[in-house]
Amino acid sequence: MKIYNTNQIKNLTLLGSTGAGKTTLAEAMLFEGKVIERRGEVENKNTVSDYSDVERENGSSVFATALYAEFNDKKLNFIDPSGSDDFVNGAVAALSVADTGVIVINAQHGIEVGTEIHHRYLEKFKKGCVLAINQLDHEKAAFDKVMEEAVERFGKNVTIIQYPVNEGTGYDAFIDVLLMKKYSYTGGKPEISEVPADQKERAEKLRGQLIEKAAENDEGLMEIFFDKGSLTEDEMRKGITLGLIQRGIIPVVCVSAKKNYGVARMMEFFTRVLPSPDEVAMPVDIAGNEVKCDASRPASAFVFKSAIEQHLGEINYFKVMSGEIVEGMDIVNNKTGNRERISQLFVTAAKNRQKVAKLVAGDIGSTVKLKGVRTGHTLAAIGNGVEFPPVLFPEPKFRTAIKAVNENDEEKLNEALQRMNMEDPTILIEYSKELKQTILSGQGEYHLNIVKWHLNNIFKIAAEFITPKIPYRETITKVAQADYRHKKQSGGAGQFGEVHLVIEPYEEGQPDPTMYKVNGKEIKVSVRDKEEHNLPWGGKLVYYNSIVGGSIDTRFMPAILKGVMEKMEEGPLTGSYARDIRVTVYDGKMHPVDSNEISFRLAGRNAFREAFKNATPKIMEPIYNVEVWVPADRMGDVMSDLQTRRAVVLGMTSEKGFEKITARVPLAEMNRYSTSLSSITGGRAMYSMKFAEYAQVPGDIQTELIKAFEADDKEE
Repeated sequence: MKIYNTNQIKNLTLLGSTGAGKTTLAEAMLFEGKVIERRGEVENKNTVSDYSDVERENGSSVFATALYAEFNDKKLNFIDPSGSDDFVNGAVAALSVADTGVIVINAQHGIEVGTEIHHRYLEKFKKGCVLAINQLDHEKAAFDKVMEEAVERFGKNVTIIQYPVNEGTGYDAFIDVLLMKKYSYTGGKPEISEVPADQKERAEKLRGQLIEKAAENDEGLMEIFFDKGSLTEDEMRKGITLGLIQRGIIPVVCVSAKKNYGVARMMEFFTRVLPSPDEVAMPVDIAGNEVKCDASRPASAFVFKSAIEQHLGEINYFKVMSGEIVEGMDIVNNKTGNRERISQLFVTAAKNRQKVAKLVAGDIGSTVKLKGVRTGHTLAAIGNGVEFPPVLFPEPKFRTAIKAVNENDEEKLNEALQRMNMEDPTILIEYSKELKQTILSGQGEYHLNIVKWHLNNIFKIAAEFITPKIPYRETITKVAQADYRHKKQSGGAGQFGEVHLVIEPYEEGQPDPTMYKVNGKEIKVSVRDKEEHNLPWGGKLVYYNSIVGGSIDTRFMPAILKGVMEKMEEGPLTGSYARDIRVTVYDGKMHPVDSNEISFRLAGRNAFREAFKNATPKIMEPIYNVEVWVPADRMGDVMSDLQTRRAVVLGMTSEKGFEKITARVPLAEMNRYSTSLSSITGGRAMYSMKFAEYAQVPGDIQTELIKAFEADDKEE
């Protein structure tokens, strides 16, 4: 394979909703680029892009697949991610290295939820956008309606380059208003002819709109347009390229990927108008410096995907950000500091790999046998300290507890989950000491069901999902006092320790205590020592030593604190972490022989527990900020469902054809929400959630939680 220069490379990603036909379009592009000799079909489970067992079994994309095609003396690097929001990691990773997003739209369904999601990510990454209207040969295809929706959702920059002559089951032709030609298909190469008389008026009108939109993106083109009233084809192409870079134009092209109508013309359009990597905005490293995409500069590469391939091992996919990556060169992983060697270099079309000697700035390729290289890492020439920021993936939206059916498989289960996290960073695994569960989080129920499929079929580990516990917090609302004597005599040296303490709610900025009034009794205190502990789970513990007269030796104070902390880690109400409490130890007793650290640890622990229960304790629950984007006709159903989840609705706004509901919802009520929302809206809604704060649970729920904990405690 020839080495392509930076200005000969076009990097794009195929985006859009599930069922839009991205994988079929990718197959046609591979065929037109002569990467494959025969096109596979999704129905026959033989496409290049969906080559994994899980994708073939489910009949849809799961992983983002890196592909390429050589066309018109240019190299098109394109990535085909899943259209499902459950696997949005693929689209996000692809957009970190692609320069243009091509949103594939099903002509019968129009702008779907997946279309909207991916367009939002294009806006976030500030990447140019092309709309490819697919499945125009379907009986329900409605091009004009799709265009109305596109303008409504994406704005007036939507500009038609091609439109169908006869959409529907007889579809076989489109008009290209850039070239002012008609493309007709009967199989194989198209017949190219002049625009027929009955299409002349519409074509001329759309061409005029295209010329105006192309001219808007450059002052020089604007002057030519005002002077001559038109632009040449090359001038229009220049304006479209600038418009894509500036996000000032959204070109629309027509294809029937299944019949391979319009695909070659689309690829020709891409090679002529999509910006090259050196034409778009320069990426910025973590130090805030721009890195020029120039083959003459020191080498650097950004890893956007890591995977494990059967018979090959770990494979890392990267984009050359600057310089050249050459086979056999020594590099440094600037994330870890490890030195590596590029032993082999490939360009890949899914599992089809072709060796190359080098890749220049802007190109996309892969390599193998690197140690500890992961998604988001920067590889660079020795001495080049550049490091690019990692890919920011969306927060998880679905969580479950997971455990191996056979306890002996727990270690194997953890290893398998860590491996899957390497391939998909939106799969998060955490063992919660607090909940005593392994919590698995992802983008949706389907996402985690695919994890379970891999455990069962690839790793041969039987695992089960369990309803996850909620990380509640416990605290107190008033002052309480308690004393506890620990005394044990069992022959020889005994155990003795007595602790008197007061606890109260902690509030930022409150003065140190001097006196407490508890149950009509005044307790004066004189603070000798103060310790503030920021708790790992949030909140504070402030610990005062107010012992006077030597009733407890100073050497036993850390043991009392340890006992208090043990009970903070396992709250008296539900076993959850306690927080935001001040503890004052003001009196006690010790024995000259029997007192020791364990005695005072147990005395402090039990005194704290008794005081806690008398301090009108409350349980706090995690509250999340939730945003739901829903079609207007499903608004009422979604609102009703949220109200059953104790949601506090903060507001409702309209955004580009969708209604956005903003609410605060307890985490306890969000279990399986992604599944419910999909069911309510027919998969047309989307949502995000992010931790907001801890808030007090209602009294009736607190009573239920305490009863449930006490029942479990008795069983144990």
